[in-house]
Amino acid sequence: MLRPMSGKSVPSVARGQQVQGIVEVLRAEIIAGRLPPDAQLRQEALAARFGVSRMPVREALRELENQGFVIFPANHSARVAPLLVEEMIEIFEMRALAEALAVEKAIPNMTERDIDRAEAVASDLEQAPVSEFARLNTAFHLAFYRPCGRPRLLAHIESLGRAADRYLRAAAAGLDYRGPSDREHRAMVDACRARDTARAVELVRRHILDGRDVMERAMGKPSGD
Repeated sequence: MLRPMSGKSVPSVARGQQVQGIVEVLRAEIIAGRLPPDAQLRQEALAARFGVSRMPVREALRELENQGFVIFPANHSARVAPLLVEEMIEIFEMRALAEALAVEKAIPNMTERDIDRAEAVASDLEQAPVSEFARLNTAFHLAFYRPCGRPRLLAHIESLGRAADRYLRAAAAGLDYRGPSDREHRAMVDACRARDTARAVELVRRHILDGRDVMERAMGKPSGD
């Protein structure tokens, strides 16, 4: 928990924990839409809110900038990054490549318990409110990928997943996306249970690119793929 600072200097480990805590809270609020695109993020106000000095707030905002959630316009306060069709396309095309590789490498190591766990998440996802869609969607995909045994690839996928969450939430809330997505998830479960690697890879790739296409059309730029 973030606590008000005393007048004493704070060790770097404690400041690092403060920074991470601020990053997690603000990122969750941006993904949920509670901090909408272009919202101002004033360091003084955030420092007072979290009970810290401006230094960990500044570091947290820079980390969020690195993750694509925050921008620093010249001579202005930090702001929540806009939702851009070009960024969405890049994120989803990177996801398609990385996640297809992950499922290819994971299938030889999958147990029935791994697949059962993913199927249970798929069931939860079908009944979940929009507010839980992005979180459960990420949990579903990662349940398939973790057996790949490649920690750097998994970290890359998780980073891309966080960046995609804002777009996924918008799609789930306002578009006819969840029905097709649920059916594709079930097909992915079946392919993995059959240990059909080629089909699982193509299903994962197409599933992510279909999501890209739905959002691209909604954002006003039809896909050429």
